[in-house]
Amino acid sequence: MSDATASSTSRVGPPTTRMGSDARRELVLEAATSVFGQRGYAGTTTDQVAAAAGVSQPYVVRIFGTKENLFLAVLKRALDLLLTAFRAALADESEIPVGRRLSLAYVDLLTDRGLLLSLMHGFVLGADPEIGRVARCGFLDVYRFLKNEAGFSPVEAAEFLAHGMLMNTLVGLRMTDDYDKDADARELLEGALQSKLALLLEVTNSPAVSNSPAVSTSTAS
Repeated sequence: MSDATASSTSRVGPPTTRMGSDARRELVLEAATSVFGQRGYAGTTTDQVAAAAGVSQPYVVRIFGTKENLFLAVLKRALDLLLTAFRAALADESEIPVGRRLSLAYVDLLTDRGLLLSLMHGFVLGADPEIGRVARCGFLDVYRFLKNEAGFSPVEAAEFLAHGMLMNTLVGLRMTDDYDKDADARELLEGALQSKLALLLEVTNSPAVSNSPAVSTSTAS
């Protein structure tokens, strides 16, 4: 065996897997969703997103161009994931009422860190010419889904959306921080989230999760 062959043989091992461009883009979007969710649009920089994604800041700029374009991509991704989760819940043949199935699907999205809060940040930027337009279109897409696909009346759709905004507000306020300190906070959280409260407590790393009555009932729904 020649030295060249021996050298080649000694380097044989598992093939190196390179991440494709779509996968890298998704990696950046996941990181951006988390950072925007925690810090808001104004408080986020592309440097912070790059650090969270484990890539360079110039790479983020090369993909998305500007922070606004990055946030718009995060917003569109969040809305797409939301509607995909709703359609999956709607297609699920279950005895659980449609409205309840959709609510459970909505709360399950809390496992995607920052997703619902990124939507919330987008919704309060209505005055921004581009972000406001995308946020309004996305919100109306959800409303149309509830009416045209889920069969909600306009009043039922409005009530569902209102409850979703309440859950977003509770997440944004970190109301779970007071779960084991304030009886009214506990009551509000249990009323709004019911059997999915344990999931929210777990996602927010609340020490109250082990004491929550919702933990024992979370598998019931």
